[in-house]
Amino acid sequence: MRLIKKIIFILFFLHLNINAFAFTDPNHVDDFDISGVETISTSVKFSSDGKTMFIIGVNSDTLRQFSLSTAFDLSSSPTLVNSLDISSIQDAAQDIEFNSDGTVLFIIGREVGNRGIDRWDLNTPYDISGITVGDATREDLSGDLRGFKFSNDGKKLFTITQTSNTVGTVTEYTLTAAYDLDTLSERKTNTLTTTFSVEGRRQGINFSSDGYKLFITNSAIDAANPVAARNVIREFSLNTPFNISNATNNGDFQPNYKEKFRLTGLTFNNDGSKMFHTDFTNNDVHEYTLSCGFGVKTCTDPTNDNDDVASIEAQSESAKKLIQHTTYPVINRMQWLRRNNSRGNLTNQNIKFQFNNEILNSLSKTLLPVYLSNYNSSNTDNENSSWSLWSEGTISVGRIGDTSVSSSKKINTSAITLGADKRGKDNIMRGIALRFGSDDVDVGDLGSALNMSTFGLTFYETKPKGEERFTDHLLGLSFINSDLINNSGSTSTNGERSGEQMYGSFSLRDTLSKNNLNFTPKIKIDYGVTHFAEYTETGATGLNLKFKDQYIGNFITSVGANIDKKFDLKNNTFLPYFDFNYSADMSPSTKQKFSYSSSGDKYTLDNINNATHSVHTGIGFDLITDSGFNLMTKYTRDQTTGGSYNDNFVIAGDYRASHNSSYVLSVNETSTEILYKSKHDNLNIDVSSNLDFFAEDPEYGIYLKVYTLK
Repeated sequence: MRLIKKIIFILFFLHLNINAFAFTDPNHVDDFDISGVETISTSVKFSSDGKTMFIIGVNSDTLRQFSLSTAFDLSSSPTLVNSLDISSIQDAAQDIEFNSDGTVLFIIGREVGNRGIDRWDLNTPYDISGITVGDATREDLSGDLRGFKFSNDGKKLFTITQTSNTVGTVTEYTLTAAYDLDTLSERKTNTLTTTFSVEGRRQGINFSSDGYKLFITNSAIDAANPVAARNVIREFSLNTPFNISNATNNGDFQPNYKEKFRLTGLTFNNDGSKMFHTDFTNNDVHEYTLSCGFGVKTCTDPTNDNDDVASIEAQSESAKKLIQHTTYPVINRMQWLRRNNSRGNLTNQNIKFQFNNEILNSLSKTLLPVYLSNYNSSNTDNENSSWSLWSEGTISVGRIGDTSVSSSKKINTSAITLGADKRGKDNIMRGIALRFGSDDVDVGDLGSALNMSTFGLTFYETKPKGEERFTDHLLGLSFINSDLINNSGSTSTNGERSGEQMYGSFSLRDTLSKNNLNFTPKIKIDYGVTHFAEYTETGATGLNLKFKDQYIGNFITSVGANIDKKFDLKNNTFLPYFDFNYSADMSPSTKQKFSYSSSGDKYTLDNINNATHSVHTGIGFDLITDSGFNLMTKYTRDQTTGGSYNDNFVIAGDYRASHNSSYVLSVNETSTEILYKSKHDNLNIDVSSNLDFFAEDPEYGIYLKVYTLK
């Protein structure tokens, strides 16, 4: 018993460690001594590949370029390769910046009479060789300038100035052209005043790569206790990227060295897993590792980001919607068959199925011959052994409103369903349907989106249980390929995620008729499960998320009724109808586990599938013709609690050929080919089409051949 308790305790402990994350302060790992070339360093920057480092200071007013054998690694013995003496135009150089591709260099200074930003155009990105001091252009700025930073798009400039011994100010400027200081013109947008409890200098400024965090360094002097001086890095959270008007102070990180030091410039590697700062006193560049991307004081919890939450919710909600969108055409078809059950099938067709997928091929060879065979003991009635072909196109638009933790979602669906069915013994009708669809979800207002390409295969059966009572069954399998975009406004991540679905539906209908007016109450149960594979985002260094596998259950019960009335026209039959359903979503809740790809912090979003109630209303009509072509149109609305809705526009066609014809369906990986052959006396018609919605660029086409054996 004790052993069992220990095992349970260990497993529980491991579970906690797998799913929990505790923030830790930055870890000091290395130093690089630059005292041989600069004794009062103020700034450090790296090239985008991390193999070139730049340092400047106020003692020599010289920019120095170092090469590193290992990216962003001070232990790889940085080597001095180039220098640029700017003392003739700057006598107190404070900070360094580059444009996004490293072709433009900026340096800021603070000495009275020389305050401003100097600019150089580089011949080679992140290489200062070949330029001279005389190549610089100047944009004058006021204030005791200490540091500066551009936004990712280069259209915002942020400067930090020393206002007093205890106060510093961050000023936000707008530029009409990226990195073009000529368009600055002192257009101040926002200011952020920062204060520290002890005397010091606001020296360095930087942002996280997504613009949601601001960092400021403070360099203090404490004569009584130099080691414990107020040298801190202050972290701010911003509600919107690169907007300092809504900054929230997250707290201060104070390095702990054995000797006195004074913080100056601050920078990070690309993914925010490392931090570097210069030291005004000891002439060192210090390297730290961070427990999460740009986690100086806090780790950004993606579960608190409404767009991140909405993107995760969109995948779960789309999975459930996909089951509905896949089953609706088949359910519409079975209802159509029963509304028009008195008509006979007039076809004499041959349909074959070919699949290269092992699962589908096995089904086609074993299940399909039995499932779609002739159920009559006698073959005298050719009508009952024939096929009917149908198709349905669907356009759906909807919206799910925002909540306190999730952004709004706009849903757009377009799909085509192709099907074939036949009448068997005892008026049982069975068939198979293929759905090719595109389900798109726009998340929030910053460009986040979910784009799903789907392929579904559904088997269905409608069976009479008396004169006017029917049961409808369906069972299917869908394959999903998703493209995900998560846009914060300043950074954008991309991901690809595959998935599979198994789903089914059962319904019972009982029709009450009088004078061609039919009232059909019904109950329905929808069920299924979706599996999404794990995937990792790309595009936002340090902030890319890695998602684990996810399973999403689906269980929805519905009650409702259908009303239709038949009108016999000269050569056609017109049948308008109205239907109503109330649904209760009792799907089990699902969870999504994920983490930052650059670190070990893990998060879980629980209770994604909350129970919802919805009302479904629809109106449409059937048009039955003697020519063999039949038409069904329908408009439906699904109104869900909370103001969410989904509008569906449906048009479907049914064809009953009167000539000998054959059909072949071939599925090869993601490519689908449908071949139709028809013979009219001595005239032969071959039509083939190919569809591949899962290709990077969706492919589709059609080929027509008309010939005679003569």
